[in-house]
Amino acid sequence: MKINAVFEGGGVKGISLAGAVRAAEMQGIGFERVAGTSSGAIIAALIAANYSGLDIKRIVETTPFSSFLKRSFIFNMKVISPALRLLIKKGLYSGEALEYWISRLMEAKGIQTFGDLPDCKLRIVASDITNGRLLVLPEDIKIYGMDPKKLSVARAVRMSASIPYFFDPVVVRYSKLHSLTNKGKEKPQLHQAYIVDGGLLSNFPLWLFDQEQAGRTNPVPTVGFQMVGKNDNEPHEIRGPLSMLEAIFETMMQAHDERYIKKYARERTVKIPTLGVRTTQFHLPEGMAEKLFKSGFQAANQFFEGFRQ
Repeated sequence: MKINAVFEGGGVKGISLAGAVRAAEMQGIGFERVAGTSSGAIIAALIAANYSGLDIKRIVETTPFSSFLKRSFIFNMKVISPALRLLIKKGLYSGEALEYWISRLMEAKGIQTFGDLPDCKLRIVASDITNGRLLVLPEDIKIYGMDPKKLSVARAVRMSASIPYFFDPVVVRYSKLHSLTNKGKEKPQLHQAYIVDGGLLSNFPLWLFDQEQAGRTNPVPTVGFQMVGKNDNEPHEIRGPLSMLEAIFETMMQAHDERYIKKYARERTVKIPTLGVRTTQFHLPEGMAEKLFKSGFQAANQFFEGFRQ
């Protein structure tokens, strides 16, 4: 049986999605099209590149996620603190290590750009905070004068996973024609857009495939994979400006799509417990990655055992 799958974003908690993918495969579920935000975009990209659930498990087991927290040594000095990097670069960490990791995984399957994938196989959600716009990639990269088929999959994933203030935003530079009032001619001017985590606008875009499936004789069902935690409704401890920003972002991620899910889509949503792990908890206790994987496996296994179209 084939499904379209949408994977929620959730930073490090996304490890649990790998377990859910493995359970789906063992229940005879295949993936027609996939989409995701942030860590959900990573899982979706790996599936689109033909990585299996077991492959993704091995990747999770061998990846030290703390290695993504890269910044120049100068920003770790007492005089030039991480806070100054945040002011200058607009992020505590660069995000380059994450993009490089994804690019290596894609290249191992012969994939660099969206043009190397089947049409509409993969969709990734990001947020353009310069223009206040939700982006569904690769299609929406046309807004900036770029060819969707030439967009790097790794760059799109990095855009979607650039947690505000935690990772640097991805800057897209593009030209736009402007009228010159005194001569009546148009002249191109250079603009730039700051692209960040898609969770800012839609962390769980379960709606994404609905329109294209509407009216089809044999529509492919869409199933969402959502991460839920025992701390989702607990108050955040605000210790300073950075913890406040993290609290704001996590609140937006949890609340934005929840009303849609409650009203239209609860019966097609796999709910995965994330065992109290926070989005930016990149230094996980020993054994926690395995526990997250098992949590995703158990939740999806139970869901698909009773799944009906």
